[in-house]
Amino acid sequence: MSTGVRQQRAAATRTKLIAAGLSLAERTGLADMSVNLIVAEAGVAKGTFFHHFGDRSEFLLALHTEFHDRVFAEIEQTIAGMEPGRDRLLATANAYLDECLRHRGVRALLLEARVDPTIIEAIASRNKLVIQRTSPDFTAMGWSHPEPTAAMWNSAVVESALLELDTGTHRPEVRAALAQFLHP
Repeated sequence: MSTGVRQQRAAATRTKLIAAGLSLAERTGLADMSVNLIVAEAGVAKGTFFHHFGDRSEFLLALHTEFHDRVFAEIEQTIAGMEPGRDRLLATANAYLDECLRHRGVRALLLEARVDPTIIEAIASRNKLVIQRTSPDFTAMGWSHPEPTAAMWNSAVVESALLELDTGTHRPEVRAALAQFLHP
């Protein structure tokens, strides 16, 4: 078997394991998501899991990355062509909140995983990226301290996602309150 074929099969197996984890996240919490359950869901041997992921923590990081890559892709599609400013910030926030609701189980699982040092590092990295991407919106709106404002905005959006996660539904009053923060 050629190296290219082996690499393709390995990538497909890794993708299958991540898909199994995302699927399980919709049905079970972090405490119940065992390696045995993941490999059973994916239909692979337990050794295969450890071939692709050094440990459960590395697997959770892969789930975190996959979830947020999907969210960022949805946000980018939503705001494509929009000028920096309030409308783009609100469109970004709503796309994020909608994706969190669409994948409540994954989001809940990732919240449980926030105590894992690897996940903490990934969150910090994602937050930096969000701040870089949203600072121009605050600059366009004339805010004098765009980067700290973007960091606080990010926190408010994440907190809004938690409020919606608690009820499992879109909460117009939470989103309206979030929009009120954007008045200078």
